[in-house]
Amino acid sequence: MQKPDTSHLRSAQWFGPNDLTGFVHRTAIQAEGISGFAIKDRPVIGIANSWSELVNCNIHFKLLADAVKRGVLLAGGLPLEFPTISLGESLMKPSAMQFRNLMAMDVEESIRAYPLDAIVLLGGCDKTVPAQLMGAASADVPTIMLTGGPQEPAYFRGKQLGVGTDTWKYADELRAGKMTQADFDELEANAKPTAGHCSEMGTASTMTSLVEALGMCLPGTASIPAVHARRASAAEATGRRAVEMALADGPRPSEVLTREAFDNAITLLVASGGSTNAVVHLLALARRVGIDLQLDRFHEISERTPRIVNVRPSGEYLVQELFRAGGVPTVLKELDPLLHADAITVSGEPLQHGYASAPAPDGVVVSRLDDPFDAAGGIAVVRGTLAPRGAVIKRSAASSELLQHRGRAIVFDGIFDLGRRIDDPDLDVTEDSVLVLRNCGPVGAPGMPEWGMLPIPEKLLRRGIRDVVRISDARMSGTAFGTTVLHVAPEAAVGGPLSIVQDGDPIVLDVKNQRLDLDIPAEEIERRLAEVQLPEPRYRRGYGRLFIDHVLQADEGCDFDFLQGLPDEEPQRMPYGLISGWQGGW
Repeated sequence: MQKPDTSHLRSAQWFGPNDLTGFVHRTAIQAEGISGFAIKDRPVIGIANSWSELVNCNIHFKLLADAVKRGVLLAGGLPLEFPTISLGESLMKPSAMQFRNLMAMDVEESIRAYPLDAIVLLGGCDKTVPAQLMGAASADVPTIMLTGGPQEPAYFRGKQLGVGTDTWKYADELRAGKMTQADFDELEANAKPTAGHCSEMGTASTMTSLVEALGMCLPGTASIPAVHARRASAAEATGRRAVEMALADGPRPSEVLTREAFDNAITLLVASGGSTNAVVHLLALARRVGIDLQLDRFHEISERTPRIVNVRPSGEYLVQELFRAGGVPTVLKELDPLLHADAITVSGEPLQHGYASAPAPDGVVVSRLDDPFDAAGGIAVVRGTLAPRGAVIKRSAASSELLQHRGRAIVFDGIFDLGRRIDDPDLDVTEDSVLVLRNCGPVGAPGMPEWGMLPIPEKLLRRGIRDVVRISDARMSGTAFGTTVLHVAPEAAVGGPLSIVQDGDPIVLDVKNQRLDLDIPAEEIERRLAEVQLPEPRYRRGYGRLFIDHVLQADEGCDFDFLQGLPDEEPQRMPYGLISGWQGGW
């Protein structure tokens, strides 16, 4: 059997030279008990592992990494696992989003700095997936992703639960006095039964599904449950494919993450009723590869794309049922007329090849295009005097009667003000009120936490009201629901119009006509804006200050301004000359 040509490999620049530099590099590996034979003329595959005991979604990644290694070894490569920081939405404060860019930098520089010929990304929880993709896109070494899969559904008194969606509903029942604390404690004990990310189409399941639509993972792997044997089989196959990609020197992220790939991902996003958080992440990822993806593109694609996935919070079922109905391939197959089916993927085949043999929709979890669950996609973009640069709303999880609404504002100046007053019996609130939360955006919070699904005031809950219009410059959990306008740009903390709203001001939401307006005279808006005083930065030093000084607004993806790819810039490659000869010093 003829040995493959490995002279082009990045690792060969470290381990190949017969000089002092090569000596140092080879002995560094041999000190780990890895023989010289293991690194000679074979690709080195880096496994970027976001495992952490602080992130329950990713707690099974050690086993997945072992399965990836098995695949790499079977294909003739050398797997080397390395850790990165890990982001968990449940425990990180003020928000995992504040650290997405930091993790992306960690991933990017680890890939660029080490002798790795191809990369396997292991990600699952909300922000680990976009952070890893962003870092890998900037490093532009051949990369394939393996996501962790959704956890098994929880059950509470015979009812199947979504991790977040049902928790929010029961929390309202508790506050409304319709559920006891003992009942809620019982719910807590049953809420998260296994490893894996959220079991509904929250941000985690949305992003892992979009990885498949982008072409960055093997087809059919996105929705396999975390504890299913096929998840480990997919890991092994991913490791084998990584070796093939290393030997072929591609495809690289810059070749897969094309404008057409992003259109495909947006199409799947709106067809599945996926998380609004994906809007921010796709905007950021596109800019890493020099694509000027605009917020309005999401609305354009949503208008032409019906919702054909019946999964919570926009539907009835969980991702496990989607997997049994054929998974993401079945959805993509039905969406084929709306896709760029010839877009290249990490498999080396066009996207269409991965779903060609998928089963037809069952009509229950996945519908046909000509008989959808909703005529339009799940996400809409609105603009106006309150959001000049745009805001988003998940209309598939909103109350239809509130999508055209005029009401008077009740303003909360941050999350602590909200906590103090939302359940005040004297709060002057009705079902027609518009709750406004500000200073919770990328700079204001900072980090744009998932505070956008403002709680319904207790006095309304006790009257049976479960939804009102809510507006903020924050995000909300992908598992959440309600008529919530999010990501208002520019945010209040940088002087956006949200900063000038006063209690009692009339606000008009008109999703059909893409409007979000502060309904007061233009002269009054200009007068108030001229008098705005920006708040002092929350951080004076460290990463927090770096974040505040360089984070972009929501409509640009909340990446750092200095991390975006430049349209006239070639992807950065390793400057081999710096490592192939001895430079002096130890």
